[in-house]
Amino acid sequence: MFQYEKALQYPVKIARPNARLAKMIMSQLGGPDGELGASMRYLNQRYTMPLRELQGVLTDIGTEELSHMEMVSALIYQLTKDLTPEQLEAQGFADYFVDHTAGIYPVSASGVPFSAATFQSTGDAITDLHEDLAAEQKARTTYDNILRLADDPDVRDVIRFLREREIVHYQRFGESLRLIQDRLAKYAADPNNPYATNVSFDPMRKPQPRPRR
Repeated sequence: MFQYEKALQYPVKIARPNARLAKMIMSQLGGPDGELGASMRYLNQRYTMPLRELQGVLTDIGTEELSHMEMVSALIYQLTKDLTPEQLEAQGFADYFVDHTAGIYPVSASGVPFSAATFQSTGDAITDLHEDLAAEQKARTTYDNILRLADDPDVRDVIRFLREREIVHYQRFGESLRLIQDRLAKYAADPNNPYATNVSFDPMRKPQPRPRR
């Protein structure tokens, strides 16, 4: 089960509100490569992962992505806190403000609401892990783009931390993919393996002899 600590994984302390920057960062909450989609992707994929080690990796990373959602939400909140409607409008936040005031709502920087259509859970270990590797790189790219546009040192410090965690997640998914591929190769070499030509296999199941004809 999850264990919740009432503290952010990394501190968020913004001294200067900036709604324009908040709108950019919002993509990492509800955008196509954001933290909400990442957490849902991994926490759903884990049920059909055939190895307990991989289930553990997806649970660990999916849970951490929930903590990253908290951090991104804290960034957005602090960047828009106490700004007047006039300031929000001047900083390009008026369209969001009309629908949500200064509440936290998962949308992309372009204003498209979060959708589960942005991620996949196929039940195939290799397919899902390749998606996870790509997802971490896309999230890293989004953080790179935010760093190119953000000049606030308080914001950049948090974004750098989040970017580094995406790289670590990518490495862990790479290790997971190699593990499952090694297991596949082991079973594929067995002539009695009924899964030899099917990547949707259960590596924990003992191969059964082929029926004689």
